[in-house]
Amino acid sequence: MQGSTRQGVDGPGIWIRGPVAGPEPSPAPVGASGGPVVVGARRFAWVATHGGAGTSTLAAVFGGHDTGRNWPRPEQGEPGSVLLVGRTHATGLDAVAHTLDTFRRGDAPPGLDLDAVVLVADAPGRLPRQLAQRIKVIESSIDVYRVPWVPAWRIGDLTVEAPRETAALARLTGAAYHP
Repeated sequence: MQGSTRQGVDGPGIWIRGPVAGPEPSPAPVGASGGPVVVGARRFAWVATHGGAGTSTLAAVFGGHDTGRNWPRPEQGEPGSVLLVGRTHATGLDAVAHTLDTFRRGDAPPGLDLDAVVLVADAPGRLPRQLAQRIKVIESSIDVYRVPWVPAWRIGDLTVEAPRETAALARLTGAAYHP
């Protein structure tokens, strides 16, 4: 898992940046037929940090569960693995920072693991320096995946191939990616 928070009984533990070592691998489970049990694709939820962040488009393109601006409910079968989504404009970056702070303080609902932040371009072209600097601050605390401006997505054409800049996000989500 990338960039996660570890919650203790008394609240949040240390903020961890980068890969988190998991438990020792156990032998593959064996099904009733004697063969290995096939595990499904990675389950995760897109959580918008503000309206219009792009969770519906990302879910349509990369798969996963779109919770909109709501927290996922693992107790009801929704994925507890969270990808926070925000736009790259000032309001979007403020919303991302606020939601990251919610996780840092331990105020997010129990059972959620914050995996990464996904920043969706709010316009074509380069970001102003002030916004790029704010993104660097976010990147210092968690993994950030960037999604460039895709004109076809703006008009609702989600059949176009995802841009090559999203290859790392496709790997994270387990989505098919064809360069």
